[in-house]
Amino acid sequence: MSVQVNTGNAPEKSRSIWAYLKGSNLQMIIMIIAILFIMLFFSVMTDWSYLSPRNISNLFRQTAITGILAIGMVYVIISGEIDLSVGSMMGLLGGVAAIMDVWLGFPLALTIVITLISGLLLGAWNGWWVAYRKVPSFIVTLAGMLAFRGILVGVTDGTTVAPTSDAMSIIGQSYLPNMLSLSLGIVGLCGYFAWQKRQNQLRRHYGLTVAATSKNMSKSAITAIAILGVILLLNDYRGVPMPVLILSILLILGMFISTKTSFGRRIYAIGGNIEASRLSGINVERNKLAVYAMNGFLVGIAALILSSRLGAGSPSAGNIAELDAIAACVIGGASMAGGVGTVLGAVIGAFIMSSLDNGMSMMDVPTFWQYIVKGTILLLAVWMDSATKKRA
Repeated sequence: MSVQVNTGNAPEKSRSIWAYLKGSNLQMIIMIIAILFIMLFFSVMTDWSYLSPRNISNLFRQTAITGILAIGMVYVIISGEIDLSVGSMMGLLGGVAAIMDVWLGFPLALTIVITLISGLLLGAWNGWWVAYRKVPSFIVTLAGMLAFRGILVGVTDGTTVAPTSDAMSIIGQSYLPNMLSLSLGIVGLCGYFAWQKRQNQLRRHYGLTVAATSKNMSKSAITAIAILGVILLLNDYRGVPMPVLILSILLILGMFISTKTSFGRRIYAIGGNIEASRLSGINVERNKLAVYAMNGFLVGIAALILSSRLGAGSPSAGNIAELDAIAACVIGGASMAGGVGTVLGAVIGAFIMSSLDNGMSMMDVPTFWQYIVKGTILLLAVWMDSATKKRA
């Protein structure tokens, strides 16, 4: 009688574990672990003051600006391009907003409209050169980075434009009342759960696979606990900061556009294979122009928040902000080769970058070490992306 030994179970089990991790979004799991590690490390090093409601509120306010820049940047990166000008553009738009508010005395509404339209036009200017003149985006936006910074120094005469008005401060320094923020959170969660239920019904109707009920309930419970927990923690200080509310709205819109609209699908297609996209009838030039224009519009929003938060327009405002935005996108899973990335991942990457900035500042780490740490993290993130592609 012969005895047969099954040697295939171990590899099979290994494959099933890998498949489970891929299905659970391995990149998201790694980012969550990284956030937990960062939180624990800086909490221990600062005698737990890092997790105080006041510091958490400051941390989320810091994340808002980088997060908004990252939302626009991730679309640019997904399309297979880059934008090195967003920091200088944000400084210029913030300086112009401060000039209209302080020197010219424009009403807040007019200042906001002009700033956002200016951001849209500057973004479209970059996009026109990239899409229709076929100049490499690296060169176009590098030129923009230098030109926008020069214009900012010129229009401000190298001086800080301050102080901004009380109306202007609402954008970056105000907080939502506790009950209002909690109500908005509950309403938002109810809308999200209703949308999820509708999506599952549609999938069943068309015979598509639907995740198990227990998995959906677990995901919904974790989402509700996380969002309401953050709101309650922020309410324990002064409430949800206005920049955080703006970031949350833009995050939802950005996720919807990227996953549920034909425009979002076209951007992924262009970044994945530009020639195949062109042959399939996609107007590549027009879509790339739209991506840069949208990016400029978001830079305008970030500029208003920055000037409002600082209470001034500064010639040095937005310095190297483009690197933080790019790093946030790469840490969040975007590929510099294009075609890969998510809006949610970019915002979580921005939170990681802000957490590092905040923690190192609380520890009084010298500025040069902060640059070294962030540069190293960016390098490792790109290396991991390249290594993953080679393995695949």
